[in-house]
Amino acid sequence: MSTKIVSNNPFSILGHFLIVSYKDIRSFSQLVAATLVQLFAHLPRKKETFQQLYFVANGSLWTIAFCVTFASIVTILESSFHMKIVIQNDSMVPGFASVLILRELGSVVTALLLTSRIGAGMAAEIGSMKVTEQIDALKMLGINPVRFLIVPRLIASTIGCVILSIIANMVCILAAMIVADQFLGYSVGLFLTAMRRFVDFQDIIFASIKAFCFGLVIPLMSCYFGFNCKSGADGVGRATTQSVVFASVAIIVLDFILSYTFSYFY
Repeated sequence: MSTKIVSNNPFSILGHFLIVSYKDIRSFSQLVAATLVQLFAHLPRKKETFQQLYFVANGSLWTIAFCVTFASIVTILESSFHMKIVIQNDSMVPGFASVLILRELGSVVTALLLTSRIGAGMAAEIGSMKVTEQIDALKMLGINPVRFLIVPRLIASTIGCVILSIIANMVCILAAMIVADQFLGYSVGLFLTAMRRFVDFQDIIFASIKAFCFGLVIPLMSCYFGFNCKSGADGVGRATTQSVVFASVAIIVLDFILSYTFSYFY
């Protein structure tokens, strides 16, 4: 009876949550530190890195291109609709849409789609290896699991996310340009002229920096939950779900931090 009361005590629940959170943060920080050490201490495994890069970039390209195309179409149409209501003129829509695409839409949507695809795949793969004791076998053979499993995925995810983000931005601009020409009455020349007034080269640089940071977050989160996977199919499924959820939240929070920081350079 007393145990039940203690377990339902809000302070007890809060204390338990803080302890668990502290342990998770410490464990994740240790994994990040170990990954950085292995990344700079040894040359990457080229074959595995290229295989992971192919999995990240080529396998996700068409899905990302398809999704960002419709996101770009919705963005420019909604911007035009609401701007006509507020100021009875949508002449600034091409410029605003270009800025929104380059600063936010392309890199963030790309990262979130990669999280749901490759992040879940990495967590499930490493979680299955943990459950079947393959990671313990690597340790017995004297192979560092961080160097063998995480480093190639980290490099591939980072490079792939940057490349896909650039392609996604190009596809978004192209889709917005076509919609503006066909439905809003702005020719390609007018669209490009308006875009040059609002967009600078630093926007592309900042978008690439965001994609680079997002590419680091995805494999670190996924591999962390994979390494800490509980036994059984339920444990693998839970680790996969947690990796997608926490990586998505981390991307949104990191996007806010980076956007706020970059605002001082505009």
